[in-house]
Amino acid sequence: MFLQHYNTFLEVMKLPRAQLHFSQQIDPVDIKATYRNYTKPHPRFKIIRHKTIGAALVDLAQFPNREAYLDHIKGKNQGGYHAKRARSRGYVVREIDRNDHVDDIHEINTSLDVRQGRKMDGHYLEKQERFDRQKHFHYWGVLNPQGKLVAYATLGIYGNFASFSQMMGIRNNDGIMHLLLSEAICRLIDAGKVRYVMYDTFFGAQPGLRNFKTILGFRPYRASYHLQ
Repeated sequence: MFLQHYNTFLEVMKLPRAQLHFSQQIDPVDIKATYRNYTKPHPRFKIIRHKTIGAALVDLAQFPNREAYLDHIKGKNQGGYHAKRARSRGYVVREIDRNDHVDDIHEINTSLDVRQGRKMDGHYLEKQERFDRQKHFHYWGVLNPQGKLVAYATLGIYGNFASFSQMMGIRNNDGIMHLLLSEAICRLIDAGKVRYVMYDTFFGAQPGLRNFKTILGFRPYRASYHLQ
């Protein structure tokens, strides 16, 4: 047991560091609340902060344009490969108003009882009839060839980084989630306003989700958070 913890410690110490800045000017109430959530004690390891060790990040500074990012994730069974398959089958990514897709979102949320080894939270199973829109959020959706919403994600802009807070889709083998995530990242690169994009953490994720993040370019970091 000691050796296992020691090896984990060595692995953590080798992680690259990222300085993530929260800017209160964006939305003082939500930014402060999110900062407190990210820096609260870890639920299992109280001596570290919640989303500091193994934060799943893409450093967008590596990519001068979207083509460079897509080249980085190309190759057999990489994220770009699966996204290309979805695009070839007629799926498209759009920024959406979730209130236009209430029924589709409820269908997506209730399409599986268990995701990534965890039972779906009860609030996802209740149909939400109205969604609020926050100015510092992007709301992305994947539409199938018939115009039906089959996947969606919410992405908050917090300062020098953006972070996904929801990512949900109908399970199929068309690569729709790879398309959704890669296109959202491409649009962040196009905009050039943030340094990093985050998708929760690595070490608490199931192997399938960890692989999904990896083939889309995410890597584990030691994150430090600063409120400005």
